[in-house]
Amino acid sequence: MKKIAFVGIGVMGKSVVRHLLHANYPVTVYTRTKSKTEDLLAQGATWANTAREATEQADIIFTMVGYPQDVEHVYFGEEGIFEGGKAGQIIIDMTTSSPELAKRIAAHAETLQMSSIDAPVSGGDVGAQNGVLSIMCGGRKETFDAISPILEVFGKDIVYQGEAGAGQHTKMANQIAIATNMIGVCEAIVYAEKAGLDPNIVLSSISSGAAGSWSLSNLAPRMLKGDFAPGFYVKHFLKDMDIALAEAEEVKLDLPGLALAREMYHRLIEEGYGDQGTQVLYKSY
Repeated sequence: MKKIAFVGIGVMGKSVVRHLLHANYPVTVYTRTKSKTEDLLAQGATWANTAREATEQADIIFTMVGYPQDVEHVYFGEEGIFEGGKAGQIIIDMTTSSPELAKRIAAHAETLQMSSIDAPVSGGDVGAQNGVLSIMCGGRKETFDAISPILEVFGKDIVYQGEAGAGQHTKMANQIAIATNMIGVCEAIVYAEKAGLDPNIVLSSISSGAAGSWSLSNLAPRMLKGDFAPGFYVKHFLKDMDIALAEAEEVKLDLPGLALAREMYHRLIEEGYGDQGTQVLYKSY
């Protein structure tokens, strides 16, 4: 079995590690707050004190952190992955991050005779818990083929998108679709309520029709229960939208729907909802 290091234990990362442990992979974990890993250590994971230390013990290194600057730090920073890297290792960044940073990581990995895949995911906490994440991969095809059996442990729709950065570009398309869809989901529910309908019954009709979407089926019921716990943080979604808008500007593309969603979520952060789930957009209405 390949030895795995996993750097960054958040809402989705913890579930991914559980799946790897249940599949009998030896997993070493590192995150800034050790207490977040206590249940994983009880299930057989090994603790490392730094990203570098985790890397030195592994064949394959996964990262899943918050922001592009966090990605930069865990790879290029002091006691980072590249300080502990060696020839033959494979690094897989599952953070939603900048396509340009993914290309820079891939280029530096090659100088160390390491291989790199950018592999952001979609599916939220539910997808991670159920092991059915959608995984969008960029990098060398032979590297993708080599790691696919491991990705299948916690993913369902695992697609090779192209060279380094292609996975991140695909995730931007995913986030653009979600951003405007979330507005539609909230407005549909609020309309149903104002029209005097039972929104739960309305959902049973529209979720399976042409209006159906993952957000309508999975997040709208949470909205109606007042459950705004994060499957995916508002603050991270805003980061994703900022990346997507910057990439769109590079290719001279105007995305007014995304810009509106970004404005609405930015307002939520100003109101103190940054650590809530993206379904908290419902509160805007």
